Parts: sequence; C-alpha cells; structure tokens
Amino acid sequence: MADLFGDDLPPPESEEPLAEDAPLADRLRPRTLDDVVGQEHLTGPEGAIGRMVAAGKLSSMILWGPPGTGKTSTSRLLAKAVGMRFAAVSAVFSGVADLRKAFAEAETAARAGQRTLLFVDEIHRFNRAQQDGFLPFVERGTVTLVGATTENPSFALNAALLSRAQVLVLNRLDEMALSMLLAKAEALEGPLPLTDEARAALIATADGDGRFLLNQAETLYAAHIEEPLGPGPLGKFLQRRMAVYDKDRDGHYNLISAFHKSVRGSDPQAALYYMARMLVAGEEPLYILRRLAAIASEDIGLADPQAMVQVMAAKQSFEFLGSPEGELPLAQAVIYCASAPKSNAACLAKGIAMEVARETGSVAPPMNILNAPTKMMKDMGYGAAYHYDHDQPDAFSGDNYWPDGVPAQEFYKPNERGFERELKKRLEWWQKKRVERRGG
Repeated sequence: MADLFGDDLPPPESEEPLAEDAPLADRLRPRTLDDVVGQEHLTGPEGAIGRMVAAGKLSSMILWGPPGTGKTSTSRLLAKAVGMRFAAVSAVFSGVADLRKAFAEAETAARAGQRTLLFVDEIHRFNRAQQDGFLPFVERGTVTLVGATTENPSFALNAALLSRAQVLVLNRLDEMALSMLLAKAEALEGPLPLTDEARAALIATADGDGRFLLNQAETLYAAHIEEPLGPGPLGKFLQRRMAVYDKDRDGHYNLISAFHKSVRGSDPQAALYYMARMLVAGEEPLYILRRLAAIASEDIGLADPQAMVQVMAAKQSFEFLGSPEGELPLAQAVIYCASAPKSNAACLAKGIAMEVARETGSVAPPMNILNAPTKMMKDMGYGAAYHYDHDQPDAFSGDNYWPDGVPAQEFYKPNERGFERELKKRLEWWQKKRVERRGG
C-alpha cells in the first residue's frame, strides 16, 4: 500500500477504502493533484505537470527529489488525471522478468486502446543495460515512463534515457507545506499535544520529509499525551532525524559546493555552517581540508600566501590531535581562508600558460639559458652569453628566457588586493629594470 509521499509503490486503481487503523500517511494520501502539497511549481496551472494534465497528454518524465516529497503520489494521480492505465515496478525488488511482464501487459493494453503510465520507483537502481531496455518501449509509445529518483539524474541515469524524458525537480517540503500536512492530520485526528514552540520544533525535525513528519505525529497521537509538550520534552520523546547526507552522492557534493562558494564569497559564518553540516553528517575532516587547500590556491592565491600555510598547519594539527580536538584548527583555517583577500590570478595564469604550452609544442628554450656540460655543446653555443644574475647590478640581468618565435607573454596579472598589491609593485619594478637592461 502506498503512502502520501513516497517510497512504497502505489496501489492499483481500484482502491479499497482504507481501514481506520491504516497508517496516518496512507489515510491522508492525496486524492487529486491539487491535494499534493509543496509542489505547486509543477502541479499548478503554469507548472509542467499542470500543463500536461490540461492538455490531456503526458510525456515521459523523471521525478527527482528528496524522500517524502510526493513522487509516488504524483505519479499515481497523473495516470488518474489523464485516464491512463497505471502500472508500477520497483527497481529495488524488480528484475528483467518483471519489466518484460510490464511491457507485455502494456502492449496488450495498447492494442485495446488503453495507454499505460509505467511508474518506476528508484529508477536509478537499475543498471545501465536495464535502463537501455526501456528505450524501445518509450520510443514506440508503448508506455509513458515516469521514473522516481532521489539521485541526480545526470549521474544516475543513461544519457539516452534522459534524452527521452523530461526531468522535473520536486522541492524539499518547506515549513508552510509541512504545516499544511500537520493541519490535515489534526483535521482528521484532533489537535496535537504540543505547544506552538514544540510544533515548530517538530516541523524542523522533519527536514523536509512529509512522511517522516506524519509518522512522528502518529507516534504522538498513539501515546495519548494529556498535557501539551514543549520543545524540551518533545525532544526527549521523539528521536531527532539525522540530516540526509550520502558522502559519495548528491548530499556530499551539494554541501562541499556550498562550503567552497561560501569561502570564496568571504562569508566565514556560512562557511563554518557548511563545515559543521559536513562534520555532523560524518564527513572526513581531511576531505574538507583537501578542499580548503584547493581554495587556498584557486581563490586566494598570492593575495594571502599565508592561507595555504594555515590550511597545512590545520591538516598537521588534525593528524596530530584527531577528532574532536583537531576540528578546532580546521575551523580556524576555514575562518582565515574565508576572511582572506581573494585572487584567482595565479589560477588564471596557470590555465593560460597551459594553453600556450600546448600550442607551442616542443620548441626549444633559447641557447643562452641551456647548460653546456660537454665541449661539443659549448661549441654549439649552449650557454653562450648567459649572464649570472647575482653578478649583475640589482642581481638582475634582464636576459631573454623565451624560446625563439615565442614572444614574451604576461600570464600572471596580480590584482590590488592583499599581498598581490606588493607583488604587482615588484613585477613592475622588474619590468622597468628589464627595459633598462635592454636599452629601452
């Protein structure tokens, strides 16, 4: 039996009335697309689903969203809204035989003039070959495919399948949507035994998952609590749900991306928040430090050379102290890097230099800066007219170091922020001396 939000497969179209002791989420299952909360950007009149339903014709689609956001319910109601036959398989429990049976039944229904919406739960769990198996049936119109996934389709699904389906993103349920769910529950079961503050806390613990919220509410109803609970007693009564975070999947990449951009954007408060989110979710501190080292070069660079020193010192301290004490040097390095002046001049310079190196190939450096370990090489002109800089005025010769045919270029262009302001002065001074040495 399906629930209101999602992880179970929908029931057949000929639904029997639910028993009074059925789970609260099942009893509150939406009956129409208008009853699905929190996804109005898709189900509303201007949304992709709303427009398809109004036209009476569905295209294949992938519903991508966190757990408990209505993927299953939306799929079931889509078929009902346009008068299609509904069939469902789960990638967790189904194999090739189940898919063949579903396709065969869809072909039989098509010959009878009945279109089939095939709902595939956790579609990302099918391997590449199995995903390819959907293609001919989708192309022929045997089925309209609606896949549900909690994983980023760009990584989890075949490009060929994605090209034949529209990806629709379901939002994590916000506070308003979760409040609406609780209101529906209270209309059915009566007021929850909670103070206003505890009610807000209950919504916060759901972390955007509607089914989880209703399960928690059902636990409260079952306990027959007489006096309303405040946030403290509620926290003791209900176990708080940990944030969703798969270290090798979307949660991992989303948080590390937010962390990187917060440091780059010079917001140490937000950077500390995302650092803490990752640590609470079980991320390895050394992974965060590796990203911080990349930031110290990519986004701070020579505007503050001490940034890399701080990061490496934090790494060494963490390896020496371990957790949790070693996480304090990590936080210190995060604050330092987020507060540091920013420059990507070195990063840009490296990229341009790599392009020019690829273009110029194996052109030889000028003869004057080549070593001449043998007499023959000396006779050939290796090292000829080389000026040892330390013997020159200002310890600077101004010699040419560029290969013949490759003009001198300016890859590194320091900005006016932080230590790069000083570097810019130094480079300008060397260039002035270079012009003087070469006689203008």
